[in-house]
Amino acid sequence: MLKLKLIVLILFVCNCSQLCAQKSPEGPYPTDPASVKQENVPEGKLLRGTFSASKIFPGTKREYAIYVPHQYKRSRPACLMVVQDGLKFIKEKGDWKMPIVFDNLIHRGEMPVTIGLFVEPGVVPASNDNALARYNRSFEYDAVDDRYVRFLLNEMLPMVEKDYRISKLPDDRAICGSSSGGIAAFNVAWQRPDKFRRVFTTVGTYIGLRGAHEMATLVRKSEPKPLRVFLQDGSNDLNIYCGDWWIANQGMLSALNFSGYEVNHIWGEGGHNGKHGGAILPDAMRWLWKDWPKAVETHIQDSRSRASEMLIDGQGWELVSKDKQFLGAVASDNSGNVFFSDRLAGTIYKLDADGNETQFWPSNESDASSDSNNGREPVKINGIAVGPSGQVYASLFAQGKVIELNADGKVVATLKSEIKPSGIVAAHDGTVYFTDVKSRSVWMKSSDGECEIAGTGFSGATGIALSADQSLVLVSDFAGRYIWSSQRADDGRLCHIQPYFHIHSPSASIDVRPRSEGMCMAKSGWLLVATGLGIQVCDQPGRVNFIIASPKSGRYPTDIAFGCPDGQTLFAVCGGRMFKRKLKLIGAQPWDTPVKPPKPRL
Repeated sequence: MLKLKLIVLILFVCNCSQLCAQKSPEGPYPTDPASVKQENVPEGKLLRGTFSASKIFPGTKREYAIYVPHQYKRSRPACLMVVQDGLKFIKEKGDWKMPIVFDNLIHRGEMPVTIGLFVEPGVVPASNDNALARYNRSFEYDAVDDRYVRFLLNEMLPMVEKDYRISKLPDDRAICGSSSGGIAAFNVAWQRPDKFRRVFTTVGTYIGLRGAHEMATLVRKSEPKPLRVFLQDGSNDLNIYCGDWWIANQGMLSALNFSGYEVNHIWGEGGHNGKHGGAILPDAMRWLWKDWPKAVETHIQDSRSRASEMLIDGQGWELVSKDKQFLGAVASDNSGNVFFSDRLAGTIYKLDADGNETQFWPSNESDASSDSNNGREPVKINGIAVGPSGQVYASLFAQGKVIELNADGKVVATLKSEIKPSGIVAAHDGTVYFTDVKSRSVWMKSSDGECEIAGTGFSGATGIALSADQSLVLVSDFAGRYIWSSQRADDGRLCHIQPYFHIHSPSASIDVRPRSEGMCMAKSGWLLVATGLGIQVCDQPGRVNFIIASPKSGRYPTDIAFGCPDGQTLFAVCGGRMFKRKLKLIGAQPWDTPVKPPKPRL
């Protein structure tokens, strides 16, 4: 028996020794030589400071550090890397040792001369000894809106640029972060790929703290952006009330691959810390900056999203009109003319097929004065539409009426008064539908000239469109997240009204409104909706399949319409400008013969 106990004890000790010898999920990880100080490698300098002048995050104070490489010369702009939770990244005995890594990689030509901005999250100091400070980290980092983006671009970078020349090219700019700093870094580049195009995130918080759980879905649905992304995470990362980091990071990788992005990753078994991320930092930097200064590009041909089905590679938005007050609506006719309204100026313009712009209405001072309530209130044009005979309809919101204009821009009829009209559409059979914002209803003018309410019960009534087969009337609600669908009865009235199309809303916006306004339809059955997130493209079952990026105008589009003789050019009005972009889609014009689209795929 004693001999048996001794054998069991020996086996137990051997087993424990084997377990102790196994590699821990937390390393030790191999040390890249670039993470160790090397002889004959010149060192950059670190400058520290405190920033407390933010207007975007009022009352906050934050520390920051600036790394300036030895090779920097003011005669040539440097590249830039912005790092969130920055001070832990510069510690010589920490996980990251980023200044050492930069020194070595820049010296060896494995990354360009790069200034590093290491930024801490803001803190609002406590008001007294018995009060707690307000820690802004989650508010700044986890929110997927543009507030932190604007903070970096408008407040932090100008401070750095007072003393150092930094390249304005987005391909010369990278951004990095770990955990919530990781989603902050990704969101900055996602919001502004015209400013940052290289992203490194470790144990990224792509989960439901403040809306980041929707980011992978938006990556799949949105027009691909010119970004290069490196991800790191471990299977022992956090799994708590707001999500599973390990699953979320894999979901983000899958989404980026699906949409054709330049993406790389390294997975491990580590937890929610910087041990693995710090170990792979040199390789991540080598990959992010590979082939620099070659531009980071989009790869629509590699995307499995709707991008290759709807977009033409190399065809972006083109500015066609500018210097207006606020463009509100756009429509086109069968001759290639595009009509668009300046909502605030009370003017309708016409852009012909050759690109010549003229004022269509009012054609003279008498026309203007006749619709200005005797000068008491200026004309505000919320919507315009073109009829089957070329007539133009306009909704005068401030005057509370809808007018009809002939080909010469003369008012020939008033359809309805004493309402607050907004969107308007004219069907092939002569029926005209228009929304009333005040009563949240849809009115109609039948071919016999009579006006009556066609449908009620909408949560809001802003824009309006017809389906390609003209059997449905679709109504947008600026403040809601649905486009309403209603069927046209034999008498033109609306029935079977439902909140049908589910529109994505900016997840972290203060008023959480999708800002859905103008709409248009493609012959293949796609509904295009102008929203605060871009132009959302819905299938017949009411699901957003794709989001076309808004023109770079400073404002999202208010209205959209297909035009030009080919019917494939999409026009969008954004603030004081109008843009056009050629797509693979062909527009279904309301004044044209109805078209039955194919049955949608599941």
